[in-house]
Amino acid sequence: MTRDQFFNWAQAQDKRYEFDGFQPVATTGGSNNHSVTCQNIYFALQTRLRGSGCEVLGPDAGLATVGDAVRYPDALVTCVKVPGTARLVPGVVVVFEVVSPTSGRADRIDKLVEYRAVPSIRRYVILEYRSAGLTVFSRPEGAADWSATALTADETLDMPELGIAVPVHEFYEGVDLSGTPPGAEA
Repeated sequence: MTRDQFFNWAQAQDKRYEFDGFQPVATTGGSNNHSVTCQNIYFALQTRLRGSGCEVLGPDAGLATVGDAVRYPDALVTCVKVPGTARLVPGVVVVFEVVSPTSGRADRIDKLVEYRAVPSIRRYVILEYRSAGLTVFSRPEGAADWSATALTADETLDMPELGIAVPVHEFYEGVDLSGTPPGAEA
């Protein structure tokens, strides 16, 4: 299947899919916590990016990664004007994924490799679902290698490529972390 065939096929489906470059990959439904966390991401970024020429999009904003692969991150930031009819977002600078019990491997391994291959992406932020914490992969402009940093609720996510910073706890406002089963795997 080609990327264009995937786009045409996906529009006729009742469920959401990503494209690994060869075949469609179903994305599972999320929880209320996942939804609240995503809304917090959008709000925190929109208020800080207003007037900057950059915008936060997701979760229906497509990102071309390696080969013909297409991912739909929970949120992404681009500083390039995107036509309303675009299927893919160019110039993505920052990507956010909220880990769920079933997406951990894909978010931490598969997507990390794919996002690393996109030269414009300077920061990849993985938000935990069991506790208020982030894993942040970043690279200076023009560098190939990423460095990883872990942040907790009392720290701040600095994004110099966007000229903003967000306290980590803002991403988790209203998220019920008390009901996560002990030993749940990501």
